[in-house]
Amino acid sequence: MGIGMRELLVILLVVLVVFGTKKLRTIGTDLGAAVRGFKKGMEEGDGEQPKQLKSDEPDADFAETRTAADSKSEKKA
Repeated sequence: MGIGMRELLVILLVVLVVFGTKKLRTIGTDLGAAVRGFKKGMEEGDGEQPKQLKSDEPDADFAETRTAADSKSEKKA
């Protein structure tokens, strides 16, 4: 039930007729560049993730500060 060799040739022939050889060449070039860019982005993303996980520094300063309103509400409770 899959696509056979004859069907692939018919599809290729229709694509060539519709787009033409010049347009098909530019589409292939653009598609190849997009795939290369995607792979490069995936590789760069994989390299950055372990660096972020190994960081010993906290993301934010969680110094506890209290205001006068907080102190009054705790005394009432």
